[in-house]
Amino acid sequence: MMRGKVPATLGAVIFLSLVGGGCATKKHVREAIAPVQNQINDVQKQTADNRQAIGDLDRQVATADEKATDAGKRAAAANDAALRANGAATQAQQSADRASSMAQQVGTRLDQTLANLDNYKLLSSQQVFFKSGRYALSKEEQEKLDSVAQNVTNAKSFVIEVEGFADHTGDRAMNLELSRRRADAVVHYLTVEKNVPLRAIRVLGVGSEFPNADNTTREARAENRRVDVKVYALDLGGSMPSQATPSEARR
Repeated sequence: MMRGKVPATLGAVIFLSLVGGGCATKKHVREAIAPVQNQINDVQKQTADNRQAIGDLDRQVATADEKATDAGKRAAAANDAALRANGAATQAQQSADRASSMAQQVGTRLDQTLANLDNYKLLSSQQVFFKSGRYALSKEEQEKLDSVAQNVTNAKSFVIEVEGFADHTGDRAMNLELSRRRADAVVHYLTVEKNVPLRAIRVLGVGSEFPNADNTTREARAENRRVDVKVYALDLGGSMPSQATPSEARR
């Protein structure tokens, strides 16, 4: 009876040993695998963090690239603006240089003109008369101005003096304005109708301050309602044609 029980008991012991050994093996495996799993988990976390960091870096690079592109565009625009400003400054300088050159030329011509003032000689003189209180040119007086324009058609370096006068009828201010209008009428006719250069004309309204006659008679007052037109020409050679006095021109 004892012999029969031993194998059964031995089998139970062996079974328990096997069962207990299996549990121990599984525990050992779990204990061995756990650090590896932890490492895998760490690696996965680091990978995820790296991906996040790479994404952030890509976004930062993209933002920096956009900023660099915008900065490049602004720099190009600023350069274009600088080039345009430089071009405008160059043109302004050139204009200033031309203006300065023209001013020097004008100054030179003015100096020459002033130096030659004593060399201008009276070439001709004409008197144009007006009705009382009027400044319109009659047909007869226009014909006188036609002869003046004809005399300077081919002339060079000439100056025409136009002086307007009035008689003593009326107040001084009215006579001054009337004399100016009479002088303007003569200048307008010479420049517009006869193409005499305006730059060659010097005009002055004198009023009633310098009468040609004493104003005591109708005929004397008519003598004072006039415009004196005198033509001067530059004479550097010292020879000029004979001059006509105002009274001779009127006759």
